[in-house]
Amino acid sequence: MKYLSLLLGWLIFLIVGCGPKEEKAQRTLNGAGATFPYPLYASWASEYYKNTKIKVNYQSIGSGGGIRQIIERTVDFGATDMPLKPEEVEKNNLIQFPAVIGGVVLVVNLPEVPPNSLVLDGNTVCKIFLGEIKSWDSPEIKALNPGVNLPSKPLTPIYRSDGSGTTAIFTHYLTQVCPKWAKEVGFGTSVNWKAGLGAKGNEGVANYVQRTPYTIGYVEYAYALQNKLSWTKMKNAVGNIVVPEESSFKEAASFAKLEPEKHFYTWITNVSEKNAWPIVGATYILLAKEKTEVNKEVVKFFDWAFKNGDSMAKNLHYVPLPEEVKEKIRNLWKSHNLY
Repeated sequence: MKYLSLLLGWLIFLIVGCGPKEEKAQRTLNGAGATFPYPLYASWASEYYKNTKIKVNYQSIGSGGGIRQIIERTVDFGATDMPLKPEEVEKNNLIQFPAVIGGVVLVVNLPEVPPNSLVLDGNTVCKIFLGEIKSWDSPEIKALNPGVNLPSKPLTPIYRSDGSGTTAIFTHYLTQVCPKWAKEVGFGTSVNWKAGLGAKGNEGVANYVQRTPYTIGYVEYAYALQNKLSWTKMKNAVGNIVVPEESSFKEAASFAKLEPEKHFYTWITNVSEKNAWPIVGATYILLAKEKTEVNKEVVKFFDWAFKNGDSMAKNLHYVPLPEEVKEKIRNLWKSHNLY
């Protein structure tokens, strides 16, 4: 009996003491989608692993891929910079919430022009990507940059070839400032581009512009900084020339109407405020509503990020969500028994 008791005690130790710890240590959350927030999600995942030993494996395949994979239920969470409309969220039995806010910037490779000095406006950018402005010394660009020695060189726009939320934010802005763009092209993760060359991901556009003189592309701001690309200033909705930085992104973001009743669906482009950067967007997380247990683990990660990750977001030049929006998201999680 003595040996039997010892044996039973040892088995209980193995089952209770070792089992759950091993299972927790081996847990991996798999997400995929937007390249826009990838630098931040990678940083959050690294710190989260140090604290919990839970891995978050995030593949930056573009918003279109993230939407497709969560609808097909092949990942634990999807990510997109193009928010799904409320009816799309409900049709696909999803939960949608924002994670962070960031800015999209125009980047150029102009060896003759000082870095970060070129000024553009929405109408000029529209004409560039419609293929109507073909040279860097065009009258439209000259008018915005008096005294600048603009080269008489062909201009090549670079756009995203994959399904992209960054494209959705950029083209949504163009529909607001350019009636011809709204009529002939529209907005979305993929559009029928009129001019230029395609590259995959924010990384692909950044790399293409970096190595090819006289190109112009659009990327999330962190990619411009990481690749030491020259960004442009922009004339905003009220006619002021603004630079891409946390304060101009934050001013635009402060007018975002992020409401759970609409599954947080909103756009933050072309905001009519003095110092607002004109091309700003929120990036979103999508969960399969029926996967309650997995969703609880995903929610733990993003809740940890909301509590501990704001400094990392700021260091990478994103704008953390306001605390009142975070509380709205937590209430949404509670309504689905995830928090």
